[in-house]
Amino acid sequence: MKQQDTTRRVPIVPIRGSVVFPHSDTLLSFGREKSVSAVNSAFQEDRVVAIFTQKDPRTVDPGKEDLFEVGTIATITQMMSTEGEVHALIRGQARITLKEVIAQEPFLIGKVEEIPEEIGNLAEINVMAKKLQELFKKAINLGKQAEIMTVMKLVSGNVESIELSDQIASVLEIKPNEKQKLLEEPNLKKRLEKVIELLAKEVNALEIERTISSKTQKRFEDQMKKAMLREKKRTIERELGEMDEDEGELSSEEVKEYKQKIKVAAMPDEVRGKAEKELKRLSEMSPNNPEGGYLRNYLDWLTDMPWSKVSPNSVSIKKAAKILEAEHYGIDKAKERILEFLAVMKIKKDDKSNKKEDTLHEAHPTILCFIGPPGVGKTSIGRSIAKALNRKFVRVSLGGIRDEAEIRGHRRTYIGALPGRIIQGIKDAGTKNPVFMLDEIDKIGVDFRGDPSSALLEALDPEQNKEFSDHYLEVPFDLSQVMFICTGNVLDTIPAPLKDRMEIITFPGYTETEKFNIAKKFLWPKTLEANGIKDKKVDITETGLKEVVGSYTREAGVRSLERNLASICRKIARFVAEGKKYPVKIETADVRKFLGSHRFNSQIAGKKDEVGQSTGLSVTPFGGEILFIEVSLMPGKGKLLLTGQLGDVMKESAKAAFTWTRSHYHELGLRREFADNIDVHIHVPEGAVPKDGPSAGVAITTALVSALTGIPVRREVGMTGEVTLRGHALEIGGLKEKSIAGHRAGLKVIIAPKDNKKDLDEIPAEVKREIKFAFVEEVEEALKIALTVWPIKIRSVAKFTPMSDALMAN
Repeated sequence: MKQQDTTRRVPIVPIRGSVVFPHSDTLLSFGREKSVSAVNSAFQEDRVVAIFTQKDPRTVDPGKEDLFEVGTIATITQMMSTEGEVHALIRGQARITLKEVIAQEPFLIGKVEEIPEEIGNLAEINVMAKKLQELFKKAINLGKQAEIMTVMKLVSGNVESIELSDQIASVLEIKPNEKQKLLEEPNLKKRLEKVIELLAKEVNALEIERTISSKTQKRFEDQMKKAMLREKKRTIERELGEMDEDEGELSSEEVKEYKQKIKVAAMPDEVRGKAEKELKRLSEMSPNNPEGGYLRNYLDWLTDMPWSKVSPNSVSIKKAAKILEAEHYGIDKAKERILEFLAVMKIKKDDKSNKKEDTLHEAHPTILCFIGPPGVGKTSIGRSIAKALNRKFVRVSLGGIRDEAEIRGHRRTYIGALPGRIIQGIKDAGTKNPVFMLDEIDKIGVDFRGDPSSALLEALDPEQNKEFSDHYLEVPFDLSQVMFICTGNVLDTIPAPLKDRMEIITFPGYTETEKFNIAKKFLWPKTLEANGIKDKKVDITETGLKEVVGSYTREAGVRSLERNLASICRKIARFVAEGKKYPVKIETADVRKFLGSHRFNSQIAGKKDEVGQSTGLSVTPFGGEILFIEVSLMPGKGKLLLTGQLGDVMKESAKAAFTWTRSHYHELGLRREFADNIDVHIHVPEGAVPKDGPSAGVAITTALVSALTGIPVRREVGMTGEVTLRGHALEIGGLKEKSIAGHRAGLKVIIAPKDNKKDLDEIPAEVKREIKFAFVEEVEEALKIALTVWPIKIRSVAKFTPMSDALMAN
């Protein structure tokens, strides 16, 4: 009988994103066809429906497995139909569980069973209900949103504990899953505890929100009060004559401070007028205007710029020569050119000081540009120049800059706008004639934000930089007295208009002797001090130092050398710190112990004369390098295969070499049809490194002739030069760097075009003593020197033969 009382058949209505509690009124809208049919059917009969929440709101046609097991049996008190939708006011009655679904069409019909309430101890329940009611009143007072009828009913005190818990649970600001857990809890005490806990969290959040609102309101009222008091104070000061009429909203002290700064800055008339105009705008501006901060920042920049501050331009050529010689070893050409530049500056200054009028304004300074591999002292020599001139030194790195605003500055209309790097550097220097180094000028990028190199044209052009315009300052600044020095690794990436404004001074790589002297005089003492063992009287022998230079470094500069010396010093520093015995004189054996096995051989040129392999010379951003040209023959149809990541120009050189070889088959002892049944593969090792340029033409031709004739190429011979289809050897660049690289590699002979003979004067004496230079006009002259056998009397067969069989008796 009990089963019949608690179990009944009713229409099932699934809902999404909401939970209906017993003893609470809920307004629901139904749009799905089955839900509309179920509500209409129930309203026409006994108005009773079973409301269950879906587990996944995205399910369109839920079944029993898609619904939570516990729901609410409810009565439809009111209903209104619109186009395709039904709006119904539902009154929850009791908790139920879904036993089974009896029918699926036209809507869900199920058998449900009512879940009895577990009341427990009434005294405890009443106490908890009272606490919950007080907490709800507090939440309402703090601004919790709820229907007015529900609020009046819950705060009246005439609500039973069961109804109180369910009705407050229905208005909690929690997720549907948490509400479902409250619905599924049959024990009244536990349910009250959970509802009290959740409502307490809401009350805390509401209290914090009210506190923040209260503080914000108080702060706003304080600001308004202060603004009114300031205005009254200004009005009183004006009436007493203690403030000028045009000083407006800015305090008189601040206006006087800015006026004094403008006066002290000794600006040009145009700039002073701009500064005074902006100061007037600021003085008339409300203190709450956000533009006031931007104007103050702008005035600070204008007044802090060194409009008239100049470092004493005392140029002593003897002093400059002494400083350059003391701080830099080698690079004599570069130091000589710098001293010439300083001498011209001194003469100009002396002539200018002897004239009553400034008639030398047209004698603009030259912009120097130091080009060379990393680690050869380009940046450090700039510091030495500043030291010799008694000027401030400013260094700005341009590597990777892609935004034109980095040079010219941002417009003041942008938030966080600042002047460009040139104006920032001038301000930091505090004088208008510093030595300004623009580092890595060859690594400037270009993208949609503009071309920074174009922005540099004005700054580095002696005809324009007298009135350099920065977008932020919006007034001209005189850069004509700034000594600009640019540095870079290669010239190729510097735009031609920018290159035209500069005088290029090339810094070649160092020879091993120069590296040895640099390490002995500069790097070793510096490294000892940097690692804290200067007072330990540690020294390195000449043989030990030569071991480091020759076996552990292979570079144009000295940075790797300095790192190796620092590694030795760190190991000694560890011995000192641990109280262990350490060598006072570092010998060759100690170097090997500290640095490990040799990283480089004393010679990196070929170990033996090879057929089809020649040694070329090239220039990279890191200095001169040698490269091997390899040629291999295979059966085919006269095709030419090129590998080694070669550029377009180098590929053309290889094709020209192949064409010259085929057209001069008779002189080379080859049959006319020698190329008909072979393919030629030309490869330049280190394929991961891009290579380009025409100067490998002689080396490619030599390797190709060697492979076709089977005559080995002398391993100690390196070669450079462009080859034409007629076999002429054309002039190339970078002979000095290439010669130094060949010297490092152990070459004994270098073949170069005859037109490069003039560059012999620039090659270090040490290199010229140990390397013989052969200057040629035709590629045949190079073949006579490079090949082990000449003249060639070999006749190749018509069909392909292995290279080992190609060499036949004369």
